[in-house]
Amino acid sequence: MSKQAASRKAPMSEINVVPYIDVMLVLLVIFMITAPLLKTGVEIDLPDAAAKPLDADQKDPIILTVNQEGLLFLNIGDDPDQSLSAEAVMIKVSAILKNRPGAPVLVAGDTGVDYGAVIRGMTILQTAGVKQVGLMTESGQ
Repeated sequence: MSKQAASRKAPMSEINVVPYIDVMLVLLVIFMITAPLLKTGVEIDLPDAAAKPLDADQKDPIILTVNQEGLLFLNIGDDPDQSLSAEAVMIKVSAILKNRPGAPVLVAGDTGVDYGAVIRGMTILQTAGVKQVGLMTESGQ
């Protein structure tokens, strides 16, 4: 009996937290790496205007952005931060309009961009089949 009593071990009542600390450190590293990647969009300075905002029922608009250098960007596609040629914009926008015929289309032009570059973007959208184009501004309120 003394041999049996010696071979028995008392139940362990402590929780081993080392694996939890390892998991938390891995999650912390993952979030630190992915947080800066969540920022999307092209940096532009929109002009101020006292215009009313769009209705809430207009969801997922197609936005053509013209930055200060006159480069064109679309908020749709694989890489919205990649500048596109006029032909690529026409192809993408016309393909989207075939799937979503009533999709709202907006143009966001930087305040420092030449007015002709914004008009060129609107002409590209018109060629792609867009009937109405809205201009984006910062709320002047």
